[in-house]
Amino acid sequence: MWIKDIRDYILYEDKDILVCHKPAGIAVQNARVGSMDMESLLKNYIAQKVPGKIPYLGIIHRLDQPVEGVLVFALNPKAAADLNRQMTTGKIKKVYLAITEGHAQVKSAKLVNWLKKDNRTNSSAVVTEGTVGAKKAILSYEVLKTWKSEEGVRDDGERNLVRIYLDTGRHHQIRVQMAYAGMPLVGDRKYNPCQNGREPLALCSAKLGFWHPVTKKQMKFQVKPVGSAFL
Repeated sequence: MWIKDIRDYILYEDKDILVCHKPAGIAVQNARVGSMDMESLLKNYIAQKVPGKIPYLGIIHRLDQPVEGVLVFALNPKAAADLNRQMTTGKIKKVYLAITEGHAQVKSAKLVNWLKKDNRTNSSAVVTEGTVGAKKAILSYEVLKTWKSEEGVRDDGERNLVRIYLDTGRHHQIRVQMAYAGMPLVGDRKYNPCQNGREPLALCSAKLGFWHPVTKKQMKFQVKPVGSAFL
């Protein structure tokens, strides 16, 4: 993913926070050598606005590299501390949109699983409760639309537009839990055994809500997914 001008992805900015739409394919932080990430792009942008001053950018939350969506960053330590408190207490609300494959037998449900991460393969799996190292994962989903797709590689050829609410933030949580429920995400090369390899991961953090760390005003942002599966 190549970003020509980071300003094209900034949704809101003031002296305390910066909100942007991270495109799919770029890491939030610590990209591979030779690859640019959001942290570097935004720090360079801030540095150009205030030459001679070391830019501050507090990372509050992350999205996996293939996932697009809304992110908020803090521009000073005070804002970072407040936003981090909101994150740990569940006051920052995120709503995701995804395109899944397979027949949705249940149109809306709350999924509760135990996930364990394998650092060697950078993947997670559903395991039984009590497994050493496992963490509880909770999400709720609702199917907004279902259709037949020529791109579908499953027998039923069905695809679903799904809205997802996260109660916890586990490694690859949405991808793992939806796949375990029989509705793997389109373009998921890790957890969808039937993916065709041509489409990008169809997952977007479409809505973000929080309280401004200084003014205490309620802030809400929404983006429209641009991934090919959503079009």
